[in-house]
Amino acid sequence: MTRSLLTGNAAAAWGARLARVDYVPAFPITPQTEIIETLAHWYDSGAMDGRFVTLESEHSMITAAAAAAATGVRVFTATSSQGLLHAMEMLFTVSGWRAPFVLVNVSRALASPITLEPDHTDILAARDSGFLQIHCATCQEVLDSVLLAYRLAEDARVRLPVIVNMDGFYLSFTREPVELPDDSAVAGFLPGFDGDAIGFRASRPISQAVAVLGGSPYSYFRYEVHLAQRQALAVYDEIAQAFADRFGRMHPAVEAYRCEDASIVFFMIGAFATKAKEAVDRLREAGFDVGLVRPRLLRPCPSQALRDLLLGRSAVVVIDQNLSMGKGGVLHAELASVLYGQQGAPLLLLFVGGLGGRDLPPEEFFEMAKVARAAVSEGRAPEPRLLYTARELREFRKLQAIATEERREAGS
Repeated sequence: MTRSLLTGNAAAAWGARLARVDYVPAFPITPQTEIIETLAHWYDSGAMDGRFVTLESEHSMITAAAAAAATGVRVFTATSSQGLLHAMEMLFTVSGWRAPFVLVNVSRALASPITLEPDHTDILAARDSGFLQIHCATCQEVLDSVLLAYRLAEDARVRLPVIVNMDGFYLSFTREPVELPDDSAVAGFLPGFDGDAIGFRASRPISQAVAVLGGSPYSYFRYEVHLAQRQALAVYDEIAQAFADRFGRMHPAVEAYRCEDASIVFFMIGAFATKAKEAVDRLREAGFDVGLVRPRLLRPCPSQALRDLLLGRSAVVVIDQNLSMGKGGVLHAELASVLYGQQGAPLLLLFVGGLGGRDLPPEEFFEMAKVARAAVSEGRAPEPRLLYTARELREFRKLQAIATEERREAGS
């Protein structure tokens, strides 16, 4: 095992290399491009065996990935933001094929307006596609999660594609120390893909296609995907333990930080959860009994693990780095459905923040903790709110005033 200073993108590429992937169909998009550039260099230099192909779009990229996986080869690809949306039709399609492969998504906020900065709206738009989702907070988790994802996707009890998600720029281009396991150790954890009945031979052709079905058989096949996702919960726990036994790093479906005696818990996903850990430490010093719960596995939803960790708390502060227009935060709605009707359910507070890469400074975690403490005293949660400082609001109102004046002058 060696340790290297790697970006999140490089860690994803190393995960694919260590997994001994056979085929990489790719299409570049910021901030994911470094992943496929790294893999292309390794293929070109002979450091990796297999085939690397540049496709004309993300739509065809996912089609090619699933078609290859359906023949029994190990496939890797990556995308981001608008690219994930361009591939959305095929995400829903190929999960129904039960084609097991790994897709890394480097989260970036969606247009419009245009930004290159991250939030989670892109990846949460794929929530119901049938892909499993693993969310990362560090570069080490990116590499480890790619390896976990292959073993999970290829397990005969699951056989579904997996998205490994990381935050663009904050993680994809951040260099952190990453432990690179030896090839032999990875091979012991992740053997070659045994496609079993999957395969294509010219002498023994087997058609794998999509039939046009009516409502009853359609319901059956879609429900089978749902059951496979639910089965993946127990399978993931087994795989995470096997990974920890071999490499010494445990990645549970849900991470809990300083929650043993916490009455107020922050709840969020992604790289900004590392900021939350620092804030929890500082808040503890200031006398707040706070903790952090971070789901790694978002699909399937680890409902029972979340209930075990959150029931009996006074309040849960949900920080959503996404905005479901007309409703609020997706994580907040997900957690509300998990805790609804449960005895000992905490107050749920929603804060939408980090949109378009906006920072979440320590001061805002302190303010959220104060709001949560007041809500517990009052016995009711406040209305959901967007995280904005007074200075930011003043600047935004100045821009609004300028735009109003320009429209007035244009009309006079």
